[in-house]
Amino acid sequence: MKRLFVGCLATMWVLLALAAGQVGTAAWEPEVRVYVASKNWSSAMQAVNRKLAESPNDANARAWRARILTWSGQLVAAEGEYRWLLAAVPNDPDNYLGMASVYVAQGRLEDAVVTLEKAVALDPHRPDLRGALGRALWSAGRRAEAKLEFSQVLRLSPASVEARAARAAGEDEPRHYLSIAMNTDLFPFAAANHHGGVALTSYWTPHWQTYVGANAYHFDAVNAQQAIASLTARTSSLGAITIGGSGARDEGIVPKAEAFFEYDRGWRLRQRGLMRGVEMVYTQHWYWYRTARILSFGELALFYLPNEWTWSLRVSEARSQFYGAGTEWRPSGMTKLGFPIARPQGRQLKGSTFFAVGTETFGRVDQIGRFASQTFGGSLSFEFARRQDISGYAAYQKRTGNRSETSFGFYYGVHF
Repeated sequence: MKRLFVGCLATMWVLLALAAGQVGTAAWEPEVRVYVASKNWSSAMQAVNRKLAESPNDANARAWRARILTWSGQLVAAEGEYRWLLAAVPNDPDNYLGMASVYVAQGRLEDAVVTLEKAVALDPHRPDLRGALGRALWSAGRRAEAKLEFSQVLRLSPASVEARAARAAGEDEPRHYLSIAMNTDLFPFAAANHHGGVALTSYWTPHWQTYVGANAYHFDAVNAQQAIASLTARTSSLGAITIGGSGARDEGIVPKAEAFFEYDRGWRLRQRGLMRGVEMVYTQHWYWYRTARILSFGELALFYLPNEWTWSLRVSEARSQFYGAGTEWRPSGMTKLGFPIARPQGRQLKGSTFFAVGTETFGRVDQIGRFASQTFGGSLSFEFARRQDISGYAAYQKRTGNRSETSFGFYYGVHF
């Protein structure tokens, strides 16, 4: 009944406009608004096209055409129309807002965020632009940044119910992650090694993150302790840079000191298709042992696949200098496949499997030296309660010299 009434109203408006000789001039926009109110997209588009036939470069008519295409689901055509508008009128934030709505409808959330950031830069005092950016950030999983935007919305428009609700939800999100680990290494040629640790990762702001941890090692009746810390700076456009180091009461089984540098950058590729995104990580790590100095370079590529599958490939090169025995370079590599298994009662169960060749890690004395290896392993991770998870892994390493190592471990983590 309501649609019939609005349709009759639109017809009466057109007849009156024809009688007054106004259709195609100043009357076209009110006519379009009436058709849009009844979601009569074809009639609305006809009215816009009549105006464009007279003035093909009328930015207001092109903007209405872009909106109608978006509302009617013709997203590819709408994107093309908005690209014309952005080129013709680059300083109008409403055009960026419209383009962002197309990206959101297509599921291209990162593109929507970038576009809305440009709109906000043009007019940082408009709460509707900041609210749209907050919603896009929230949908993209960037909750902390969304919370900051909604705080700006409340500053500009204190009565915003949406911003108040979003900020309240953001205040309940955890900033810290505490993890506890226990690991065991079994050797057929030596006594078992045991090591464990505790670590705290803190997300202070969307751009700053810290990590502090302490590890303890028990190797054949010898005990060692290690402390490690790092700082990460992150931006949405440039990626993340991490620097850190460690010191230890080494007892000859762990490095006396470490220093490391890491650069992490990711790209979202598309919403559909095989490759949804890619992340590249470069790592440079220095180890100082009592008997050796090691410099390693690592390059990792992480590919995001459909249905939450991931595949990573890591290549490392290490320069080992053994005191009194010269220097050598050794390569190594690893590939890992991650996959979801189930979601019992909304909790996530995930798994992974990996294969590595070469000397994979230099963090313990049993993993340095002149040997090569092949390692097979896998892991399971389960979110058994809200903000709590547990995971376990097992691995088998076959070394040159007819030696082997079997490793397994458990991790518990809690967000707060």
